[in-house]
Amino acid sequence: MTQSNDEKPPVRFQRANYIVSDLDRALPVYTEVLGLDLVFVKESAEDSYSYEVFQIDRAAKMRFAVLGTPSQPNCMALTELKGTELKETPLPSRSAIVLECTDFDGVMERAKAAGLTVFEEGSLVTKDGRKGRELGFLDHDGNLIVIYLILEHPE
Repeated sequence: MTQSNDEKPPVRFQRANYIVSDLDRALPVYTEVLGLDLVFVKESAEDSYSYEVFQIDRAAKMRFAVLGTPSQPNCMALTELKGTELKETPLPSRSAIVLECTDFDGVMERAKAAGLTVFEEGSLVTKDGRKGRELGFLDHDGNLIVIYLILEHPE
């Protein structure tokens, strides 16, 4: 199916979203450790659709932060919940964000320095034969972040 430049694709990825218990504690993980840009923070409306789709108790108060990069604006969001108990993140992890990071070692060191749970580094081999490094870590609320760096391209 060919698409002209002025037609919208049938689906366009907008952003991932994680629920967090404390936005002020969570933001440095995404801005300082990962290097995402904070686009904005706002209080969520009492009639926000998020209550329904995330199955949030309407007694909870929400704040919403949007993050991005210069080439991918608004690609990540964090929703803070106050006044309700967040259940422990189920295992196995049911979701993750996966990010290509050119500053792989810097992100790894900043995650460790922030006291985050950092898993053992792994070797990455993609389906097309590229080789690299991958590393997973958890934010303060147990949300999984996986970073990778491609080191070798097949000849």
